[in-house]
This record gives sequence, C-alpha cells and structure tokens, in this order.
Amino acid sequence: MNLRPIQRIAFAGAVMGAFTFTACAEKQQETTEAAQDQHEGMDHSTMDHGQMTTQEVIETPDYTSVGGPVKAQVAALVDNYLKLKDALVASNAQTAKAAAESVLAAAEKIDLAKLEGEQKAFAEEKVEEVKQSATKIAEAGEVSAQRESLELLSEATFSLTKAFGATDQKLYYQHCPMANNNQGAYWLSANQEIRNPYFGEQMLKCGGTEEVLN
Repeated sequence: MNLRPIQRIAFAGAVMGAFTFTACAEKQQETTEAAQDQHEGMDHSTMDHGQMTTQEVIETPDYTSVGGPVKAQVAALVDNYLKLKDALVASNAQTAKAAAESVLAAAEKIDLAKLEGEQKAFAEEKVEEVKQSATKIAEAGEVSAQRESLELLSEATFSLTKAFGATDQKLYYQHCPMANNNQGAYWLSANQEIRNPYFGEQMLKCGGTEEVLN
C-alpha cells in the first residue's frame, strides 16, 4: 500500500508502540516465570501456606516508635517525591526540576538531631541518597537524564518511609523490568494503577506492584 508521509509516521508510531508494549509484557512474563520456578524449587514441607505473605522487596529496620516530628518530615518528603514521579510520567522536565528542588528542600528539613544510634545512622545514609539523587534530577536538563537518578531516589524514599512508618496513605512500590537498560527499576506511587515514570507515554502501563505499605 502507498502511504503519505504523515500516514507513514503514524503507522511507524503505532508499530513501535505495539512493539514496546509486547516487549514489556514478555519481560514481565519472564520475571514471573523465574519467580515461579524459584518458588517451586523450594522445600514447602515446613511452610504454613495460610500464613504466607507477600515477599518484601526492601527489608528495613523498624523505627516506627520514633516521635511525630521526624515522621511528619519524611511524610512531606514523600509528598514531594510523588509530584516528581508524576512529572516524569508526564515527561515534563521543567516540572520535574521544580519538584526535585522541593524534594531536596524537604530532605534538608528532616531533623536528624532528633535521632540517635542506629536510627540516626540509617536516616543519615538514606537522606544523603535522597539529596544526591534529587540534586542530579534538579540539575539535569533532559527527562532522560532525570530518570537515571529516579531509582536511587525511589529506594531511599521508600526505605525511610517504611522504616519510620512515616505515612498513613497506602503506597505502592512498583517495578518496570525494562527500565535501566532492561535491568529493571522501582518507583513509589500512591496509586495501584501503573503509570511508568521511566518511559512515560512510550510504555505507560509497563510494570507491576511489588510491595504495598499500609
């Protein structure tokens, strides 16, 4: 068939969209099958399957007994992180830059002096990771470069939130198997429905929920 230039572009876009969606689905299937194979190879004779729960993606210490101020400060960090994530879903570099600056400001306000011992050491490490990744996102001019620092920011934010029980809202720790050059990458969302910040419209629904808080 003979296609006009505009039709060719639209057709090519449709083909690419179908290809990326199929590739994502196949990658997720591979991940699921690998997990099933590992599960089937385990000794289940001593397991009470009625007591089995979803596997934790990230194990953190339990510092939920820490007082209110630090929890509120981490919760504010989460709120700003979610705005940044949404900006990357929309592939909006300027909005992502502003949101990253807000994440950095929120991290600066976390009063680490209120903590001590292992709590303080843990929080210092994660807050520093938040600052480093948020700074890189704020300084990057392109969405593609901003997305490269989202993985570390997501892991650190999730770890802080989980360890200190810092939010009452339900949060979903989600994963795309094709992000980070097919190595996979995580992000945090307040919605169960997948909205992929690593690819935006290119593969908006690629991914799945791996862990749920609250």
